[in-house]
Amino acid sequence: MPSTMRALVLPAHGELDQVQLVENYPRPELRPGHVVIRVTASSWNYHDIFTVTGMPGITIPMPVVIGLDLVGEITELAEDVTGWSAGDRVLVHPLHPDRGLMGETLDGGMAEYALVDARQLVRIPAGVTDVQAAALPVAYGTAHRMVVGKGAVSAGDTVLILGASGGVGTASVLLAKQLGAHVIAAAGSQEKCRALEEIGADETLNYREVDFARWVKEHYGKPSRSSTETGVDVVINFTGGDTWHPTLRSVKLGGAILVCGATAGYDPVEDLRYIWSFELRVIGSNGFQTEDFEALLAMIDRGELDPVVSEVVSLEGALDGLRQVRDREVLGKIVVTPGARS
Repeated sequence: MPSTMRALVLPAHGELDQVQLVENYPRPELRPGHVVIRVTASSWNYHDIFTVTGMPGITIPMPVVIGLDLVGEITELAEDVTGWSAGDRVLVHPLHPDRGLMGETLDGGMAEYALVDARQLVRIPAGVTDVQAAALPVAYGTAHRMVVGKGAVSAGDTVLILGASGGVGTASVLLAKQLGAHVIAAAGSQEKCRALEEIGADETLNYREVDFARWVKEHYGKPSRSSTETGVDVVINFTGGDTWHPTLRSVKLGGAILVCGATAGYDPVEDLRYIWSFELRVIGSNGFQTEDFEALLAMIDRGELDPVVSEVVSLEGALDGLRQVRDREVLGKIVVTPGARS
């Protein structure tokens, strides 16, 4: 077994050009309670941008192999690890039980090998490919916990999804459709809107051309304090920032707003009058649990779900993939296969 490996390494915070493809990064050594995985696939999330640029309050030990998502094949097991064998295909829960997120506070998935605590392992069914599994952890896990786990979306509901073209967004579209909802997907270009219709969105709107609150008013009526006949049932908003106030003006009496992040700003202008006078339910959803991954893998295995993957690239093409995520050019996920060479 070689002592080094190829890896995408972040030596210090900065722009994306800080990330380096290192040919001889130390290969992880086996520890008690852990396994070593040959990483067959990883994928990018917007969170990886925050890891590179830095986030207030989060200290990242440098250098670090970035990449929160990873799947692969077990190559080595510590003697105290039971229930697993070399050759098992596994998805890795991104959150280490004691140390935080893989690819942030400890080495992650953008490398040929990874050291993983055995408590983070989730078995991949035979009917799920590594590329499909790699698309799941952060984006689909987050969407599943929010859209399915919180119980706020029911068959027949009208659900407006902001930022619908990204990883969490496309996952939310697919899962809301699975629940029987009527899905309105908001994206930033006509091309993305057409692509979202192809994966199942019932209606789309280009938020760069129309104010989505005005669009809701024109298509579903202005929400009323005395009737549930106008407005939409649910808005999924993980953008925050200047989308928050128009979100409040789009939801019908007694409707819900689902929130799992705030990529455009966590301290938006608030108007509490909408919360009480329209009896709105603002429901937070934080991250994912192992049961979310197991449910998603089972859905793929049964043929009920196929994650949206726009591109599969090697480590050489990975940084351009992360740039596409930063610049909002991606529909769904970009998967990286660290063992492949371009």
